[in-house]
Amino acid sequence: MWKVPLFDASFGPEEKEAVLEVLASGWISMGPTTERFESEFARMTGARHGVAVCSCTAALHLALLAEGIGPGCEVIVPSLTFVATVNAVLYTGATPVFADITSLDDWTISPGEIEAKITGRTKAVIVMHYGGYPCHMESISSIADKSGLKVIEDAAHAPGAHIDGRMLGTWGDLGCFSFFSNKNITTAEGGMIVTDDDDTSATLRTLRSHGMTTLTWDRHRGHGFSYDVTELGYNYRLDEIRAALGLVQLSRLPQYNAKRREITRTMRESLRRSDQLTIPFPDDLIASASCHIFPVLLEPGVDRSRFMAYMKDAGIQTSIHYPPVHRFSAYAGRFTTALPVTDDVASREVTLPLFPGMTEEQIELVCDTALRAVEACRS
Repeated sequence: MWKVPLFDASFGPEEKEAVLEVLASGWISMGPTTERFESEFARMTGARHGVAVCSCTAALHLALLAEGIGPGCEVIVPSLTFVATVNAVLYTGATPVFADITSLDDWTISPGEIEAKITGRTKAVIVMHYGGYPCHMESISSIADKSGLKVIEDAAHAPGAHIDGRMLGTWGDLGCFSFFSNKNITTAEGGMIVTDDDDTSATLRTLRSHGMTTLTWDRHRGHGFSYDVTELGYNYRLDEIRAALGLVQLSRLPQYNAKRREITRTMRESLRRSDQLTIPFPDDLIASASCHIFPVLLEPGVDRSRFMAYMKDAGIQTSIHYPPVHRFSAYAGRFTTALPVTDDVASREVTLPLFPGMTEEQIELVCDTALRAVEACRS
């Protein structure tokens, strides 16, 4: 129904061939293809280890557990994120503490807010690289080092993004990535954790598979006949079919991200013709960002619901990234906090379509329609 969908996954014959090869092999549970995907993804980020899991939510949960986060701990988190970032903290029994974003031009978690929220119970910080634009990792790392905190990067939006050549996901103690259907690379469902720590990697591998000492693939290769369960684990494994998709998609990532950056620059230039919307993050960040989504901030006089309806009537899909977590019914009232910048941005943000396969005609339609919509929907 959409002339321009919000996102569109890009698959070619290579993905089909890779999946068929796995099916022909007769081994579809976690095995050699997953191991290769882990190795290739770790190499892309520059990390020592990659641990494939079934989702980024699982990645965040295991990352927290691997760092000893549990009841009695506090974890500082953004609210302008997908709810999984915060849910993962609650899964461990720890308490999320919300921190505001930096400004109306920078929607990543504020280092000053992080520092202000630290207490004697704070054990970790989860940062989220909103839209694939990097958080202030040097400042955040300095604050964490000074306070003895672990840093976990929610890099769901940010595969291939970097700060001065150092990939996002490798600035903290662990980096967590998503391969959901709308991400820069997709395996339909899936995730990855990267770390440089050998012991942490071993812990993650045990936790993702029921706490077992050997896996089905190990026993298939004759590396054991039975197994022990050494701790409470989970069924968070990735399968070979998704890993095969991931390997092909990973090979396309540089091309995909380059196209996203090109489209982002074009749309930013076009939309600057209106003073009724603004676009966060400076232009000079685009070269190092993964440009996962294209968010805009409507001026206070523009009715967001009418704007989105206008776009829909023109066949253009839009969304909101994100309804703030602290305002959801499950969270409201549980964690009292004031997040004025987050609330302001969340009330006026609209996400426009962005995907590597967008045509020039689609880009022009989105921008021209958005420019008409902001004028038509002013109160």
